[in-house]
Amino acid sequence: MKVYNTLSRQKEEFVPLEDGKVKMYVCGPTVYNLIHIGNARPMIVFDTVRRYMEYKGYEVNFVSNFTDVDDKIIKKAMEEGVSTQEISNRYIAECKKDMAAMNVEPATTHPLATEEIDGMLEMISTLIDKGYAYPAGDGTVYFRTRKFKEYGKLSHKNLDDLQAGHRKIKVTGEEKEDSLDFVLWKPKKEGEPYWESPWCQGRPGWHIECSVMSKKYLGEEIDIHAGGEDLIFPHHENEIAQSEACNGKIFARYWLHNGFLNIDNKKMSKSLGNFFTVREISEKYDLQVLRFFMLSAHYRSPLNFSEELMEAAKNGLDRIRNGAENLKHLWKNAKSPQMTEEEKELWEKSKEFVVKFETAMDDDFNTADGISAVFELVKYANTKADGDSSKEFLDCLYQRLVKLCGILGILAEGKEEILDEEIERLIEERQAARKEKNFARADEIRGMLLAQGIILEDTREGVKWKRA
Repeated sequence: MKVYNTLSRQKEEFVPLEDGKVKMYVCGPTVYNLIHIGNARPMIVFDTVRRYMEYKGYEVNFVSNFTDVDDKIIKKAMEEGVSTQEISNRYIAECKKDMAAMNVEPATTHPLATEEIDGMLEMISTLIDKGYAYPAGDGTVYFRTRKFKEYGKLSHKNLDDLQAGHRKIKVTGEEKEDSLDFVLWKPKKEGEPYWESPWCQGRPGWHIECSVMSKKYLGEEIDIHAGGEDLIFPHHENEIAQSEACNGKIFARYWLHNGFLNIDNKKMSKSLGNFFTVREISEKYDLQVLRFFMLSAHYRSPLNFSEELMEAAKNGLDRIRNGAENLKHLWKNAKSPQMTEEEKELWEKSKEFVVKFETAMDDDFNTADGISAVFELVKYANTKADGDSSKEFLDCLYQRLVKLCGILGILAEGKEEILDEEIERLIEERQAARKEKNFARADEIRGMLLAQGIILEDTREGVKWKRA
């Protein structure tokens, strides 16, 4: 299996640190709002990488964090007059609903930054003791970027070029020694959450959080660190500097980054009015369509999102599902139980599509070519299976199709449609739960219905619902 390593800028044979095991860290979202489709791409991509690793027989320890203390979370909490914890807990719960609807498996561990402060204080203290960090007069702790000789090795940026870009920044005696030094710990502002530290009452810088959570749950050296390409610099570059300066070991062997997502060939932004949350997409499409769309291009390629391309993805997914439904229908009506000799030959020949699929995925997780192999298998099944086929032959073809789709996280079958009476019953149960202030159960029911493609709207006239 070959993977493209951002560090070396080339494809390399994947060799894990420990035989049969993979340690993988993926930077998760900052939880201050519903996740958008840009957040969804790395979730889907690296969930698929994990699934394929597991298919290959690896035991994958998959860690993906939630950043639950951040300027945006604090701003939202102040606007609503609630605690930052209330904001982060709310949007972690909403994020998990959207992940489930996209068939993204929960991580082995989903650490929260606020629960790992002790580890951050310890790592910062070690960096100060080793001379890689220093406290400034106001209690801010900075990392000495130039002291880490390999700084820039991931982003392939030159420190002097970076320095030229920072010339306009005023550096005072009380502040940074060098304009390129970055924050490890910063003092609190009025009304902000804070933790006690040897330097000041404050909170951690963003970069230190991932270094500490990766070390705690995966160890000082890991196999794969992944995320969006927007994180290469400065976030991942700074993680390498902190971790390697502290631990004296190579932090991550392979760095994987997915490409940007554009909307109608433009960068996604609220100001352009082309900003879509995953929840908004779920009102129009089954989120399996979004997943299929994301995997229809190579993960490192820039990806353009548009209604036309989503419709094409929906049609593609329908082709696969119709193929699966056809095999199930034929199986139910099949007369002969055992494969004939001719069917055994046909079954053997169908292995070539598995080989094509594996060849694509072994080449830096080329899901686009993997999907092509699935389409070929569907076409083969449609032409070779008919009313005279045996149950065994039909079942084997069906299970092969389901298995390949499962590696991609694609459900080969559509969800059974939930009946109107069942929806009404669940809405009544949700209303009762809300009256009893059992908001956890009420949210759980909303999430269950959302996963079935049912959108609830609370109005003055009561709860209205519609199918996505």
